[in-house]
Amino acid sequence: MPDLVARLRAAGCVFAEDEARLLLADGRDLEPLVARRVVGEPLEQVLGWAELAGVRVALAPGVFVPRQRSAHLVEHAAVLARPGSVVVDLCCGSGALGLAVARAVPGVRLVAADLDPVAVACAAGNLAGVGTAYQGDLCAALPPELRGRVDVLVANAPYVPSGAVATLPPEARDHEPLLALDGGVDGLDVHRRIAAEAREWLAPGGTLLVETGEEQAGAAVALLEAAGLHADVDLSEEWGSAVVSGRRR
Repeated sequence: MPDLVARLRAAGCVFAEDEARLLLADGRDLEPLVARRVVGEPLEQVLGWAELAGVRVALAPGVFVPRQRSAHLVEHAAVLARPGSVVVDLCCGSGALGLAVARAVPGVRLVAADLDPVAVACAAGNLAGVGTAYQGDLCAALPPELRGRVDVLVANAPYVPSGAVATLPPEARDHEPLLALDGGVDGLDVHRRIAAEAREWLAPGGTLLVETGEEQAGAAVALLEAAGLHADVDLSEEWGSAVVSGRRR
């Protein structure tokens, strides 16, 4: 193990000891896994799984890796959902967010959607028996019968400003789809589109929940208000994230 830790550390892996333990525990031929990791492929894609809010999901190469800070979004969604609630996970990637909510609140009707067909295939596998994943552009992907019936709509949409994408760690910018990272000039382009569409899909009293950076939270609140939603924000020092909510009046 010391040699493996040294190789990982030399490749820039900050948590080399933890990564070495996970790679050794994988059970597959170690060298190909290490070779993928030392050239910068995300550990989660190498292992083939990621964990969010205590829930493990399968992860395919090229699919967005769920960030631990998104547990903050899961917490908010789980408080709002009830058995029988319609929960939608937009920009779902692997489906980790929606699955974590469904595990926290058994009995919800879970629907997920993403524009990337690779992500949708990954999500479909993770949500088998729990929910359904659709391919399409934001709410246009949803079954029409859900219009006006969604109780909780969660969206971990891309919110990295275009000019900051180049500053992301190579693991993200080289191995995750730009579609899942680049949020436009101020990082909120997709949030604007979601806010504009959400009202007609939310049930009366239904809530849209989006994740943003702390510095973007005020602007996100304003755009949800402009879309006719009653907006609020919860900043979390623990998770280093902001969850902006918009409730249909």
